[in-house]
Amino acid sequence: MHHDASLLAKAAAARLVTRLVDAQASSGPADLVLTGGGIGTAVLAELAAAPALGAVDWRRLDIWWGDERFLPSGHPERNEAQADRALLSLVDADPARVHRMPGTDGPDGNDPEAAAERYAAELRRAAQPQDHGPVPAFDVLMLGIGPEGHVASLFPGMPALYDERPVVAVRGAPKPPPTRLTMTLPAIRRAREVWILAAGQEKAGAVRLALSDAGPVQVPAAGARGQQRTLFLLDRSAASQLPPQLSRIASP
Repeated sequence: MHHDASLLAKAAAARLVTRLVDAQASSGPADLVLTGGGIGTAVLAELAAAPALGAVDWRRLDIWWGDERFLPSGHPERNEAQADRALLSLVDADPARVHRMPGTDGPDGNDPEAAAERYAAELRRAAQPQDHGPVPAFDVLMLGIGPEGHVASLFPGMPALYDERPVVAVRGAPKPPPTRLTMTLPAIRRAREVWILAAGQEKAGAVRLALSDAGPVQVPAAGARGQQRTLFLLDRSAASQLPPQLSRIASP
């Protein structure tokens, strides 16, 4: 674990550079799924400032989002806008490999179900035979966690948690805006590594539940696991309710 949110963001950014460089060295292109929120955006800002930023081949990186607010493209509350400001406007990413979730001004208009299917189709086209599924085997998929245990836009008890499709629309989300697009747990679980980022005392209970025997319908974060590795990257406050035997899972 890390002393505070600032040190957590710096450490996660350094870890991400290393992971992406290793992935590109072994297989060429790499796939990264971004998250929004305070700590997710802070990691991207630290990545932009990292001395090793140039070690990543940004032209060979496919960038995806785990969820998005269903608002017009470029709206300041969209995760894509936060990522643009923090990182993407500062690197030489290939625009064709930056896969933004459609907004209300997209080809499907104000139809989130059609927009979700459009993004699912884009994921299917990008999946390779060796991925053995309808989405790429993402190298790293980053997630924040809400105080009630939600990840992406998968909120406790909502229908999306039962859905097998890779991407679905969410209506009536308990935090604004109420309409969103999100990857589902089956898509999240296709990632080689899932990183759950949490900072602050208000996340401590959710982190504890996510690492308990709670079911994913009650605590969606409990169902977010990677094929090869799942990391909980925490600051001290977010880790404060973990029993000693679990505290060591937080990254040093």
